[in-house]
Amino acid sequence: MSTPLGFQRIKVIALSVTDLNRANHFYGVTLALPPAFEGTEQVGYLLGQTILMLKANWYAAPTEAPNPRVTIATDHAPDTEKALCDRGVVISDPVQPYDDFYVGSFLDSEGNKLWFCSPV
Repeated sequence: MSTPLGFQRIKVIALSVTDLNRANHFYGVTLALPPAFEGTEQVGYLLGQTILMLKANWYAAPTEAPNPRVTIATDHAPDTEKALCDRGVVISDPVQPYDDFYVGSFLDSEGNKLWFCSPV
């Protein structure tokens, strides 16, 4: 169902990267996300229907204190945290229950903080 303004979903989240090859390896190999294309050009990686677009030489540097905050819904956040740790990913905020949700965060290869959560 669309809103009165026609909004449907988040299409793209752009992330600043300092080393595009390292970031491509992190998202494509470490996280095993499928590539996202616009036409024939790979522009990032798919997370559901959302494109994580990697931006080298962007106006802002990668940050552990993003604004706005990006949170990824997961099946079970404690299992996601374990799987991320098994892949050598830095957990910046270990999973903890907050009200009805487990919430945690990790840093990508460039130092961008991404949050993840699931129902308790």
